[in-house]
Amino acid sequence: MQSQFKAVSISYKNAPLSIREKISITEGETQSILIKLKEVLDIPEALVLSTCNRTEIYYSHPEDQSEAIIRLVLAEKALTDQFSTISAYFQVLNAQEKAVEHLYFVSMGLESQVVGDLQISNQVKRAYQQSADMEMAGPFLHRLMHTIFFTNKRVVQETAFRDGAASVSYAAVELVEELTFDKVNPKVLVVGVGEIGTDVVRNLVDSEILDITITNRTFEKAEKLAVECGFKVADFNSIWDEVQQADVIISSVADKTPFFSAEKISELDIDSYKIFIDLSVPRSIDKYAESIPGVIVHNVDDINNRATQALEKRKASIPAVKAIIHESILEFSNWSREMVFSPTIQKLKNALEQIRQDELSKYMKQMDEKEYKKVEKITMSMMNKIIKLPVLQLKAACKRGEAETLVDVLNDLFNLEAQRETK
Repeated sequence: MQSQFKAVSISYKNAPLSIREKISITEGETQSILIKLKEVLDIPEALVLSTCNRTEIYYSHPEDQSEAIIRLVLAEKALTDQFSTISAYFQVLNAQEKAVEHLYFVSMGLESQVVGDLQISNQVKRAYQQSADMEMAGPFLHRLMHTIFFTNKRVVQETAFRDGAASVSYAAVELVEELTFDKVNPKVLVVGVGEIGTDVVRNLVDSEILDITITNRTFEKAEKLAVECGFKVADFNSIWDEVQQADVIISSVADKTPFFSAEKISELDIDSYKIFIDLSVPRSIDKYAESIPGVIVHNVDDINNRATQALEKRKASIPAVKAIIHESILEFSNWSREMVFSPTIQKLKNALEQIRQDELSKYMKQMDEKEYKKVEKITMSMMNKIIKLPVLQLKAACKRGEAETLVDVLNDLFNLEAQRETK
């Protein structure tokens, strides 16, 4: 039975955060799962993708292995006893066309919470690299992933789908980059690592800004995020020393009154300018702070406006993106069908070559070297012309979905199955 590409998926669309965080898979766990997919379930090709919004496993196998894969993931997370509860949240894609399309949509950012998510492409690339490193990427997955990467380039070049930052956290980072373009190695301080603060910090990882410090009332939480992202961490008690040194302060501190008062900000020694970006509701930066010389303040409404404009552009580009994807999927499907039947083509070539060699051997003794080379060339040319038509017909039949009938005819005509058995 021929292997089919399939997927199991759990995402923000079908599972709450409380479930998703339970089965979020680390890099080390990904390696362990890939090994078990190969050794326990005899799966030759697989890709494990785990982000804050989704955990997905794509695999090739003749049969549905979704239940076994979900059990394997839960065992890795020591959640075997919760199978009946958690498995209900998984989406199973057993049709190859659906699984391929889903991976395309995920990779392009069409399935992301923020449409056109810029991070997902890199996350998919890392997942693919892990599969390749673990020798769990065969011809099908290699071809599929490189086709997806090429399609992503087309989307970037031909549409506005990736233009601008379409989430508050992305927009905040984009704004920081714009406002500090004239600064050499600007210093950024992130105050507060709740949900939005954490998102900002993770988005800063892919920015060109290198000098980033994180601080939070709970030091351990800031320290954990700083270690994850490779940034510095500061004690919250020394926050005003950090503010003095920073060029940009991004605040998402939750409080009833502004944490950064105009009075405290006015006490700072500001050489040229200091940028405050307030992502809190209610505000964490005093609205009167902007009247202080050298202080620039952007609030969450400014950021939201930027994100909304970018999001509308992306949404308008979705039909064009889907058209590019479906064009790419069609080309890939034609290739995958041909790959399925390429062994038949190879066996046909081998059968004809065997006939040619057998006939040549009968007359070798009657020919000198010059004559033999001439006959060799003629018979090789004849064989290539004979095989050309069935190969073209088989490729055409693949596109029509009728290749199996032609394969059966070729097998019967040249006894190809018997040839394989005697090899």
